Amino acid sequence: MKQPSSTPWWQPSGEIKQVRVIQSKSNNNFFVLAVVIALIAGGVGAVVVRSTTTNIGANLVETNNKVERAPDSIAALAARVIPAVVSISVKGSSSSGTGSGFFLDSNGYILTNNHVVEAAATRGTITVELSNGKKYGAKLMGRDNSYDLAVLKIDVTSAPTLQLGNSDLAQVGDSVIAIGSPLGLSGTVTSGIISSKNRAVTTGNGSGESSFINALQTDAAINPGNSGGPLVDSTGAVIGVNSAIATLGSSSQTGSIGLGFAIPINQAKKTAEQLIKTGFATYPIMGISVDTRFTGTGAQISTDGAGVTPAGPADKAGLKAGDIITTLDGIEINNSDELIVAIRSKSVGDKVKIKYTRNNISREATVTLAASKK
Repeated sequence: MKQPSSTPWWQPSGEIKQVRVIQSKSNNNFFVLAVVIALIAGGVGAVVVRSTTTNIGANLVETNNKVERAPDSIAALAARVIPAVVSISVKGSSSSGTGSGFFLDSNGYILTNNHVVEAAATRGTITVELSNGKKYGAKLMGRDNSYDLAVLKIDVTSAPTLQLGNSDLAQVGDSVIAIGSPLGLSGTVTSGIISSKNRAVTTGNGSGESSFINALQTDAAINPGNSGGPLVDSTGAVIGVNSAIATLGSSSQTGSIGLGFAIPINQAKKTAEQLIKTGFATYPIMGISVDTRFTGTGAQISTDGAGVTPAGPADKAGLKAGDIITTLDGIEINNSDELIVAIRSKSVGDKVKIKYTRNNISREATVTLAASKK
């Protein structure tokens, strides 16, 4: 009968025997051999250690490669535009607020929205902070509620300025970036496209005259505090002044939902020049009052009171109270707001062709727009 082995099941008996044989050797040859083997093993180990430490360090190569950005990239455009954009803080007798603006010229004139500075228009302080952190007290040169624009002046020279583009040439789908201080975060840049043109937008706080804007619509994120900042195209030229956002009308959604609106720079430039020269601005009028309660298609001239101003442009063109205006220079008019916006996108002295209906009969007329009275 085979006796059970004392060798563990996990190790062959031959290896145990070999180890025992080596350990039992006691002659000088064995010790010499052992020393030689130890020296060789130590040398190999040292080589391995050196190679695993020094080679790792040698493979860590530092690079100073510079990222190349195209001149028309968002990063490059932002770097050019941000120095000319300012943050605006307003403190009035009963309210305060923040907004944005940008230099119109190197002498310190700044364009912004009227609703940004309105709280301090009669009594209050306006502070402008530049991109470098310097702060200045600002003087209100003039403001116009009808276009929601205002011009400030600070005591600086050689201020960085932006090129003003041509908003009439902007097309739906064009790339744009918006720069400003949303929620007080200065120097914020967002990007998007022109989503629509000639969007009739009405703004106001219900306590005074409303602003009617023939706006550029963009999906670039615009939030409270962006107001007054520039909307620039892919060349870095300003094509609009960020002014309003659409909301869902609930307290749960008050920020950007991809529906932002900017005042076309062509209109803003004309108004700004008037504000700098005289402190106020005029806008074109047709000399009519419209019925905002009218629910049909078009804009109806009011039948209450003087719907047509005597000797005014519309009166001279033969329009009467109750007439319904349906187009202006080929643009369809669906309601009274669209008519007002379409007129205010023109200039004083422009001749506009309108179509209107009277007693269900279609008619046409040419009206020469006059200046509003202040």
